[in-house]
Formats: sequence, structure tokens, C-alpha cells
Amino acid sequence: MSIKLIVGLGNPGKDYQSHRHNVGFWFVDALTRLYSVDFKKNSKLLCDIAQTTISGDVIRVAKPYTYMNRSGQSIQSIAKFYQINCDEVLVAHDDLDLDPGIARIKYSGGHGGHNGLRDTIKALDSKDFYRLRLGIGHPGDRSKVTNYVLRSPSINDIEQIQNALVDSLNVVNLLVLGNTEQAMKELHTKQ
Repeated sequence: MSIKLIVGLGNPGKDYQSHRHNVGFWFVDALTRLYSVDFKKNSKLLCDIAQTTISGDVIRVAKPYTYMNRSGQSIQSIAKFYQINCDEVLVAHDDLDLDPGIARIKYSGGHGGHNGLRDTIKALDSKDFYRLRLGIGHPGDRSKVTNYVLRSPSINDIEQIQNALVDSLNVVNLLVLGNTEQAMKELHTKQ
């Protein structure tokens, strides 16, 4: 199945933009810069949304402004409005289980404790969507996770995350065309 909607998870506003929890936003921001399109606010769909053409297909790119824990509201609204199936959605998000610099594509599965994914699964009433897991590392202690994700990464970690974003951007066209296995192979073996 090809991708028709790419959503970055994060929290809106300048206070959050540099936080680890916003690497999903970093990805879609980089994607829109790459394709020279701008986001427009859409209050009906609860997001900033852009439209571009990738590999000949029209793709919607979105940043929900419902905050991380309510991301599913916006994703569900967009998918319903544009008649996009769950398996045509790619959600880019931060992942504590991967080191900075590592990105992985995954289809379906649970939320792994990620509140943005949890709300998306609930709102779509399905786990069957694609995820772009962008590694941010783990603080080492579960009690430190909230503080960790709501802080900026170190300069070294930022460089590593930026490398993962570039690697991920290089396989977007394969995902859009439905060549998921090839995209996974290229992204996962590069790192």
C-alpha cells in the first residue's frame, strides 16, 4: 500500500520546538522544506497541513496542534476528510528505544508507552498504520522519561538525529510508491 498522509507528532509552539518529543515535527518540517511547500493552519482538521507531490502522487503532510497526547484527534479528522485509509498513513515520532541517529520503519503494532501513538491507535480504531521511529535515546531511568523528552538533546545527539532525518527523507519516495520493503532495507542497513 502506498502512503498518502505523513504526520509528524509533537507539541505545538516555540516552547516545545527544540524538544526530543518533537522530532516527528522536525521530520515533516524537513520534508516540506525539501519539497518547497508551506504548512497552512487548518482549524477544522486541528493541524498545520501542506500538500505536495512525491513520485507523482499527491501527499498530505501534517503537524497536529492538539498536543502530543491528543494527536489522534487530528489524524483521524484528516484521514476521514481526505478518505485516507489507516494503511496509507505514516506517523513520524520520537522513540526512546532507539539511539539518536537510528530511524526505523514499522507497520502496525502497539504504542510502546508513547502517548501520541496511543491516542492515534484509539482515534483510528486501528494499529495498522506505518510508523517512522526516530531514535532519541533513553535517560536510563523510567522516572526521568517525561523530563527527558521535554528537553533539548545535546549537540552531538542533534547531529545524530539530523543524520537520521536525512536518511529517512531519502526513502520517502519509496514509501509513497508502496515499496516499503525496499525503503526498510535501505534505511535499516544504512544505519
